Amino acid sequence: MTETIEPVVDSTMMSRIDQRALAQELVEQAKADGIELIGAGGLLTGLTKTVLETALEAEISEHLGYDKHEPAGRNRENSRNGTRAKTVLTELGPVAIEVPRDRAGTFDPVIVRKRQRRLDSIDEIVLSLTARGLTTGEIAAHFADIYGATISKDTISRITEKVAAEMAEWQTRPLDRGRIPPDVANQLATR
Repeated sequence: MTETIEPVVDSTMMSRIDQRALAQELVEQAKADGIELIGAGGLLTGLTKTVLETALEAEISEHLGYDKHEPAGRNRENSRNGTRAKTVLTELGPVAIEVPRDRAGTFDPVIVRKRQRRLDSIDEIVLSLTARGLTTGEIAAHFADIYGATISKDTISRITEKVAAEMAEWQTRPLDRGRIPPDVANQLATR
């Protein structure tokens, strides 16, 4: 008796295959159109812009309770009120996005917060370079060379000072005696 064994492909594997095929198609299309992969006007910058703007649109739809252009949004107390331009600094460099607004001014986006100019990963890069001993000027030059973005020495200093203040606060926090191993607690008590 011969049985045919059918391959088992779960949804996670199919998702990875679909993503890989999509990525390959995007890269091939970009090459055919003469578009660079990274940099200003590059494929990844464009994808980042699209993803951020799509997430922001989803956030405002959730905030207002209806999707864009739905009749349910007409004649409400609060509704969409266009967009505002904003440039955020990402690992890929600066990305210009359009952030949706509402008439009441109550929309507070999460993915790119109000007054946020850098996505969180930039702070991590600055801290990593600072930990390696680079000066603020060297870090600013690094961002200009690698990411094509200008970051002032003051901004770099603010990032490192913010983290230094948080670290100092953490170091001086009161310790919970119940969570300290007895031998360490005894050493602390004898000091």
